[in-house]
Amino acid sequence: MKIGVALPQMAPGYGPGTTVDWARRIDAGPFSSVSVGERVTFSNPEMVATLGACAAVTERVQVLANLFVLPQHPVAMVAQQIGTLDQLSNGRLEVAVGVGGREHDYRSLGAEFKGRHQQLDDKVAELKALLAGEPPFEGADPVGPACVQPGGPIILAGALGPKAMRRAARWADGISGFSVRGDAEEIVKVGELADQCWAEAGRTTTPRKVNGCFTALGVPDASEALHSFVARYLGFLGPKLAEMIAASARASTPEVLAEILDGAEQAGCDEFILVPAVTDLKFVDVAAEVVAARS
Repeated sequence: MKIGVALPQMAPGYGPGTTVDWARRIDAGPFSSVSVGERVTFSNPEMVATLGACAAVTERVQVLANLFVLPQHPVAMVAQQIGTLDQLSNGRLEVAVGVGGREHDYRSLGAEFKGRHQQLDDKVAELKALLAGEPPFEGADPVGPACVQPGGPIILAGALGPKAMRRAARWADGISGFSVRGDAEEIVKVGELADQCWAEAGRTTTPRKVNGCFTALGVPDASEALHSFVARYLGFLGPKLAEMIAASARASTPEVLAEILDGAEQAGCDEFILVPAVTDLKFVDVAAEVVAARS
């Protein structure tokens, strides 16, 4: 199982040098990818620009957009962003897409929250056509630049539930899941659901399975830092629910993280993403030790 690290873009203390420092350190470590997520009405930097910086200062790791909330955006612009990122990374780009769950982000971008699942299906089909070189309308030139990867990068679906998974099985190359607790049983169930839906859709390939969890390492009071981060990040759910979910987060010691990684591998994950709750670069050093010990 490969192990990637997300940038700590949602954590307090993210500053001017964080993107480049973290991307370079991740590229130098025993990790498979550097990833960035999308959120608008929060304190984080914008995803595509941040991924561009990551692509420019790394040479080895995959660059994972995890994920585009596709219904929020004009598809031609996303296609151009993907082509640009694929060029900047020389074909190291992977893309995940989903519907998101934050109505405020949709409202802030003037996008329609209602019907977002059907919007996702429709926009993925349009995106694939554009990445394959089809023009956005008759008489137009194709959207550029062309991807280094023929037809564009693989597309993962941020789908967890049965309905979303069945829809994703028609167009995705795999899934990008998440478990706040890093629970092996939860990861197994998502993977089994994906396999089932892929088979029902008549797919002849098995889905790529990516998962992850929130993690705090390398800082004093890591458990408290993890809890505080998760409660703040999920605050849009309301304080009571956010606190309840935050209480389940547990990846705040090397020992627990090693246990979570072992469980995820046994659960059939192809790649597991560590999502940092802190911006201290010691996180990367400690995570690298945990990953190296598994070799």
